[in-house]
Amino acid sequence: MNRSVLFDSPFLLGFEHTRGLIERAAKAAAESYPPYNVEDRGDGGIRITLAVAGFSPDQLEVTVEDRQLTVAGRRDETLSRNGDAARAEAFLHRGIAARGFIRSFVLADGMVVEEASLEHGLLHIDLARPEPERRVLKVPIRSRA
Repeated sequence: MNRSVLFDSPFLLGFEHTRGLIERAAKAAAESYPPYNVEDRGDGGIRITLAVAGFSPDQLEVTVEDRQLTVAGRRDETLSRNGDAARAEAFLHRGIAARGFIRSFVLADGMVVEEASLEHGLLHIDLARPEPERRVLKVPIRSRA
């Protein structure tokens, strides 16, 4: 595993997890299908919209594990629209992608998925970041005289 020079500083202690997050984000950035938008909703929330034309809700899965949002689409390409076995000759031109996909996003601490909805071939995933409670921890100083 390549180690980032930035995280090798002796002043950054305990940031191994952050290094892993950055590596996961770099891997996710290399993915190109399906296309997506990320919007600021203005209320501190974010909306991710993925173009998933041809996928039904039961062919899509949205999961969050260890601060990673994963959207997966699985298609059974052997079935036609009415559920019959499709023949290869049925398409004169096939320009709409029919492959499955996995698209990942690394979430910041505290981000939660509010909902996911599918409309007009677009999968919308709404995220929120609730305001964290502010805490001040006073550390007692012992005297060793």
